[in-house]
Amino acid sequence: MKILVINGPNINMVGIREPSIYGAQTYEELCRTIDAAGAEFGVEIERYQSNYEGDLVTKIQQAYGVFDGIVINPAAYTHTSVAILDALKAVSIPAVEVHISDISQREAFRQLSYPGMYCEKTIKGHGFAGYREAIQYLAEKYGK
Repeated sequence: MKILVINGPNINMVGIREPSIYGAQTYEELCRTIDAAGAEFGVEIERYQSNYEGDLVTKIQQAYGVFDGIVINPAAYTHTSVAILDALKAVSIPAVEVHISDISQREAFRQLSYPGMYCEKTIKGHGFAGYREAIQYLAEKYGK
């Protein structure tokens, strides 16, 4: 099984950006967490991070016929990007949305998730462990 893990804008700044919300662990530690989960569940992982919406859409489109699942943290694009939603719908790959913080407990504008409208599941507020949970979910449900 192959899973694409996509991180949106500013996720590369975890550990630096608002540690009271996102924690003190670095992006490199997040990458290690993701890779370890892939190894644990016997899943091939590809990681991708971009601060640009169009790059995220293109990466999702390129996943068609290549990946069996997508784990996505659209970050700020969660609340604004119909384009990411449409890309997920277009490729029809099972997807899980992940958020490091609990967006349901944050500002009112963070309550709407466009990409989450497609995703089978949303994991929020579990920190880096949410990525492991998402990989486990996809591996157990769709693993071959």
